[in-house]
Amino acid sequence: MTDLRGLSLWFDQLDEDDLVARDPLDGDTQADVVIVGAGMTGLWTAYYLLEADPSLDVLLVEQVVAGFGASGRAGGWCSAQLPVSGDALARAHGWDAAVAMRAAMRDAVVEVGGVAAAELVDCGFAYGGTVTLARNRPQLERVAAEVSAGTAFGDEATLLDADAVRAHVRADGVLGGAYSADCARLQPAKLVRGLVDVVLARGARLAEGTRAMRLSPRAVVTDHGTVRARYVVRATEAWSAQLPGSRRSVAPVYSLMIATEPLPDDVWDEIGLAQAETFTDARHLLVYGQRTTDGRLAFGGRGAPYHLGSAIRPAFDTDALVSEHLHRELVSLFPVLRTTEITHRWGGPIGVPRDWHPSVGLDEDGNAWAGGYVGDGIAACNLAGRTLADLLTGADTALTRLPWVGHRSPEWEPEPVRWAGITAARKAAALADRTEDRTGRTSRLAPVLDALLGGADGS
Repeated sequence: MTDLRGLSLWFDQLDEDDLVARDPLDGDTQADVVIVGAGMTGLWTAYYLLEADPSLDVLLVEQVVAGFGASGRAGGWCSAQLPVSGDALARAHGWDAAVAMRAAMRDAVVEVGGVAAAELVDCGFAYGGTVTLARNRPQLERVAAEVSAGTAFGDEATLLDADAVRAHVRADGVLGGAYSADCARLQPAKLVRGLVDVVLARGARLAEGTRAMRLSPRAVVTDHGTVRARYVVRATEAWSAQLPGSRRSVAPVYSLMIATEPLPDDVWDEIGLAQAETFTDARHLLVYGQRTTDGRLAFGGRGAPYHLGSAIRPAFDTDALVSEHLHRELVSLFPVLRTTEITHRWGGPIGVPRDWHPSVGLDEDGNAWAGGYVGDGIAACNLAGRTLADLLTGADTALTRLPWVGHRSPEWEPEPVRWAGITAARKAAALADRTEDRTGRTSRLAPVLDALLGGADGS
């Protein structure tokens, strides 16, 4: 069994009872719905299925423990962001569909907080919004363009000058930025383990320590027996790359995090984030952070090397060079943290579809799926769970007509072509950021990055 406390800061903050794995599957069994993966997508799906029909026999199968994947390693943003932009959604699905998708994502943030409160899940949910920082002229131009584009789809974001940014967060070298209310800070592992308790109380079953070897219509073959069910739900996100038939559906790209020791009040007075705002900036190679419930600053970013072969291996959950880079970037933003101890370093894979377009679906054979969130998954998982519940119970709702329902992303190229493409994009993003910092002008690589990222917003 993996040392769960070492998995992330979030797991290190759990009570001992939440670190005990439940029993694995005990031989062959049957269920109405079997959900592979007990992260947030799987747990929200179980939650809403049992809300719609308490008589359903819902079984979740998890290869380690609930929350072992991205759900227990995330940055803790419950955000209305999606990796695919509103403009890209409109081009692919039409304007009205894009507007509906953006509205559904904003509603999902509220829904997560509402359920956490109603079910007494103490996950530190704080609706503080998010601040995007601009620290050079190209970043400022991108922030302004994104605010303008988002407003057209009903998103509420406000451009800020440097003084207005300082009312939220006092980072170094900021020229301006933007604020959006559609984001909350939370402790993701506590949300996951709280949802486990809720769905088990409602009658769901959970088999931890049970690895799914093969998913097929009406059956899941595991290392502890076969589950036969009317519906099979794949909620494995980046771990889909381990499943036969899904190895090229997503690229498991790593996002890494660090966290400081708890900070004293005088340091927080210099940093800000008094309302539990989350923050990022407008560089190409994404960074993100939050003020945790116990007074730390948790800070993460993309940039870890993509590993040839796309196998997901725990040894790649940390990378000393990337962690050191994150520390330098954190101090660059907040020089007051120069001598602060970094107590936690962790990471995990996020699932990146070839077109950066998340999806939810149910085929005619009873196979359902959700994923491809590219790290913007905490609110999207909730929306996916509600949508899957409607699809599986046959309900015709506004959710089942959203444009991500039934979307099929193209497969990634085989290795080593996939490795070469992802590696080139990562290096191009880093080079573009360095160029813009040095020259104050938009990098010539920016349009290329937009094309490589499929119209993504800042991820």
